[in-house]
Amino acid sequence: MNEDKEIDEVYTLLTNHYVEDDDNMFRFDYSREFLSWALKPPGFKKNWHLGVRTKAGGKLVACITAIPATAVCYQREIPSVEINFLCVHRKLRSHRLAPVLIREITRRVNRENIWQAVYTAGVVIPKPAGRTQYFHRSLNPKKLIEVGFSRRHSRMKLASTIKLYKLPEKPLIPGVRPLTEADVPAARKLLMDFLPRFDLFTKFDTDEEFAHWFLPRKEVIYSYVVEDAETKEITDFCSFYSLPSSVIKHPKHKTLNAAYSFYNVAGKHPWVDLMQDALILARNEGFDVFNALNLMENESFLKELKFGAGDGNLHYYLFNWKCPEIDHSKIGIVLL
Repeated sequence: MNEDKEIDEVYTLLTNHYVEDDDNMFRFDYSREFLSWALKPPGFKKNWHLGVRTKAGGKLVACITAIPATAVCYQREIPSVEINFLCVHRKLRSHRLAPVLIREITRRVNRENIWQAVYTAGVVIPKPAGRTQYFHRSLNPKKLIEVGFSRRHSRMKLASTIKLYKLPEKPLIPGVRPLTEADVPAARKLLMDFLPRFDLFTKFDTDEEFAHWFLPRKEVIYSYVVEDAETKEITDFCSFYSLPSSVIKHPKHKTLNAAYSFYNVAGKHPWVDLMQDALILARNEGFDVFNALNLMENESFLKELKFGAGDGNLHYYLFNWKCPEIDHSKIGIVLL
């Protein structure tokens, strides 16, 4: 993944063969910039980016990835990896490549004396450490209805639907602004003071690691802080990442621009006010929908800000680590 050509190959494989919805209407469209961000954090190892190529032409037909992480489960710190992007070309899915990829990535990680992993899946595999549910907040109701992502209530006209989800033009909290490099130490402290209240969370051990994951990158990651006008203290933090989906076989729309809630901390301001500003900021960046899981303290704002429950569930798994089942509100890890 150090060369643009390799990133392009992973992009092509995921674009054509990764997650689709059950109705085959949408498919995740990870950008090259997103993949570079997701797979190359500080301390990443190239041999944890595992691919399978055809013998004849060298075409990439399957992949799986791991990145280093420090997970904390019930107050016990676990050197681990986050597993992601398990993908097999659809024509090869009867060849049982996935178990081979999983065994090989496990072997490579074990060679670095790491024995645990965190991963997520939409399907249930015995036995999840925790279960979460997706919620969706419409930012562009007209487009979402046109592509079939949302349905208009039978007794509500389109104009009324648009009015229902209308947001203010600009953020309402004074002092909200994009995260800068100078903010990194204070913002990391704010987040790391917040996360230990959960039974499962990930540590951002250094300013370098935090900067990689949260410094804004156009069309990848958007992070904002609230700065107190008098004390200049960073009091609140919110972030979301961009993961568009290709709209399959639609005559008008080709892309659904989705923002996904990442890590947020409501300090001085209420959750509803902070996340309403996040919605406004996402809408102003051109996103059509804002997605969030019901983990951490997200249930504090989902209902009031008119998020609707989605069909999808996301199950959290811990490899080689046994613990009591974790309530969704006690999960403090967001995997891409």
